[in-house]
Amino acid sequence: MDYSFPWDRLLLALKFGERLEAAPLLAARLSEALARSDMTAPDLIVPIPLSLPRLRERGYNQAHEIARRLTLPAAERQSRLCARTLLRLRDTAQQAQLPLDERRRNLRGAFAVVKPVQGLRVAIVDDVMTSGATLHEAAAALRRAGAADVQAWVAARTP
Repeated sequence: MDYSFPWDRLLLALKFGERLEAAPLLAARLSEALARSDMTAPDLIVPIPLSLPRLRERGYNQAHEIARRLTLPAAERQSRLCARTLLRLRDTAQQAQLPLDERRRNLRGAFAVVKPVQGLRVAIVDDVMTSGATLHEAAAALRRAGAADVQAWVAARTP
C-alpha cells in the first residue's frame, strides 16, 4: 500500500507514538496483500532490527510488532518468525533525516546475519520502504550468508 492517509498516520503512531494497537491493522493489510501475491512461501520471516540504543529508547521494534501479527495463508504458515537472525551492528542516523544519496552509505555494513540461513528463503519485514536502502543492505547481508532467496515485505512504501 502507498504511504498515504490513513496508513501514514498509523505507521507514525506505531513507530514514534507507542501506539502498538496500530500493528495488528498494519499486519492485516500486509497479510491481505501477501495473500493476493504469487510469492513463494519463505522459510524464515525476519524483521528489520533496530540498533540497541534505538530499541531501548523506543521499547519495541515496530517491524517485529508487524511481523509477529501477520496472518499467512495455509501454505505459508510453516514460515518461522525469527527475530534474532539479523543484527544491526551499529546505531545509524535515521534514514528519514538523510538525503536519498546518503542513505545507502549510512547503512553500508550495518547488518550481520547471526543464525544460519544457508539455502533458506527469507522474507524481510519492515514498516515503510522509502529509498529501499535499508532493505537492500539487509538483503545483501542475508545473501552473503547464503540465503537462497530474499523477499521484502513492507506495510507501506512511499510513492
